[in-house]
Amino acid sequence: MSFIILALVVLVFVIIYQVAKASEYASDLRNPKEVAAETNRTMAWLFVAMFVLGMWGIWECHRMMMPYMLPVSASDHGVNYDSMLEVTVIVTGIVFFITQALLFWFSWRYQAKEKTTAFYFPHNNKLELIWTTVPALTMAILVAIGLKHWFKMTSDAPANAQVVELVGKQFNWVTRYPGKDKALGKRDFRLISDAKNVLGQDWNDRANHDDIINETGELHIVKGKPVKIVIGSRDVIHSVGLPHFRLKMDAVPGITTTLWFTPIVSTKEMKAITGNENFVYEIACDQMCGNGHYSMRGTIIVHDTQTQLDAWLLMQTPYYTANKPKPEATPAEGEAAPANPATTTDSTKTISMR
Repeated sequence: MSFIILALVVLVFVIIYQVAKASEYASDLRNPKEVAAETNRTMAWLFVAMFVLGMWGIWECHRMMMPYMLPVSASDHGVNYDSMLEVTVIVTGIVFFITQALLFWFSWRYQAKEKTTAFYFPHNNKLELIWTTVPALTMAILVAIGLKHWFKMTSDAPANAQVVELVGKQFNWVTRYPGKDKALGKRDFRLISDAKNVLGQDWNDRANHDDIINETGELHIVKGKPVKIVIGSRDVIHSVGLPHFRLKMDAVPGITTTLWFTPIVSTKEMKAITGNENFVYEIACDQMCGNGHYSMRGTIIVHDTQTQLDAWLLMQTPYYTANKPKPEATPAEGEAAPANPATTTDSTKTISMR
């Protein structure tokens, strides 16, 4: 079958070559000027057809793509982002249409014709100033609007904001919530243990004793209440992608990054908007982080009320309760103290194990 396909491809190229040669021989039998003029007319109209078909193709692609686009933004920041994107698409779309229309119209209008000579137009300072300054100013305005929203997203969160920590590791997300003290305890990467201390919490810090950890990457927040996400990484660079909220922030080892936003559409409401009872907000990793990158996915539950979130938190067990280190046994009166595992002895000397 492969040989047959290869033979067919070769045959098609041979036929095209022979047709081209035949057309060339036919042109030699005719008046070269007539052939050139006819070719120019054909190419000019082909340019017009290409423009029309291209615009129609863009429209159809946009129409067919819309059902697969994200639903309405689920955060206040996302509403501003969508508005900025809409303005950008409109401005650039208008410029694109005008420039392409002029390009193809010029190709048709100024096709080579007999007794027509080209006009030499080497330079025009006013024209150069216009088409350099206008795009530069437009771009500066768009960038300024984008920076305004970026600075808001990364600024200090409101005092009443819910604080949640989101840590990436190969290959899943870990979420941590403060307990009744409303404070997250200290962490130390040297204390990390997948079995008993997934985030390296310092148990000497009592603020860690009531923190709640979810190792499945499930993030619970409340509609209408600001939420501050403290972002970190345990190993390599990850990136927190919240497409339904129009947010993204890198998770960098050794560096803490933050962002905050206010959810405006609960999970229940988004299910009704999308008509999908199985809808869930997703946490994606937007940075290639290894061979398991594809599986690094978390979920977000946006509760309708604070009462619902509080009820969920009450059902959770603090991570310290389930993983706290066992206290060292103290010898009873009269019993010998247990041997220090850090040393070994013989009849002549003690060797410290470093």
